[in-house]
Amino acid sequence: MKILITGASSGLGAELARQYASPNVELVLLARRENLLQNLKNSLQTKCKSVELIVVDVRDFALLQEKIRALGWVDMVILNAGVSLGHSNKVPSIAEFKNLYDVNVLSNHAILEILLPLFREKKAGKIVFISSLASLFSMPSSKVYSSSKRALNAYAEGVRYKYKKYGIKVVTILPGFIKSELTDKNDFNMPLILSTQDGVRKIKNAIEKGKEFYAFPLSFYLIISALNLLPTFLRDKIVNFRK
Repeated sequence: MKILITGASSGLGAELARQYASPNVELVLLARRENLLQNLKNSLQTKCKSVELIVVDVRDFALLQEKIRALGWVDMVILNAGVSLGHSNKVPSIAEFKNLYDVNVLSNHAILEILLPLFREKKAGKIVFISSLASLFSMPSSKVYSSSKRALNAYAEGVRYKYKKYGIKVVTILPGFIKSELTDKNDFNMPLILSTQDGVRKIKNAIEKGKEFYAFPLSFYLIISALNLLPTFLRDKIVNFRK
């Protein structure tokens, strides 16, 4: 089995590589930080059939597509690369906004523009989108990140509808807080935060069970779902509540 993981140099991506490492797996690890990728490869290459590195900034769409085209077939792609601006009440610049959307949304299509025709031709392949519970409820301090992940959900849904008849499986994962470089930016108490290992274990389990949509922790997901059922004026009061 050949697995491509984006954003593989640290956090969830690196841990996904560790948990998928096994003698029958060919790992392809993609990220921009070559030294971290190389260290990860060194730790995994004896556990895997092979470990290949793709060093590229996913915002460089032309080079990214060139690398994916050269890679050829993969059985599964885990689209994990993502960035956050952290939580802030300042108005984000257009450059920050564009950078975040380039990584969190557009880079995924740049990859799938190459892979989807291959998957369709072989009537096989699995696509895993790593989204976020933040996509379901947009806090004012993280509106750019939340909106990018909501856009990713919509894109993933459309891909699933279009390509399911060709045997292509699409999985959308919505984690809550998991220890990573992204959550390390947060300077507030993060409810129900999971260790990187536990969070990735849940992600891997959902993928292997063939779930099309998996949001966790369940209690956190239910709270957010309940908030979304409230009238707008009540949601406004809750979000803007100050002691």
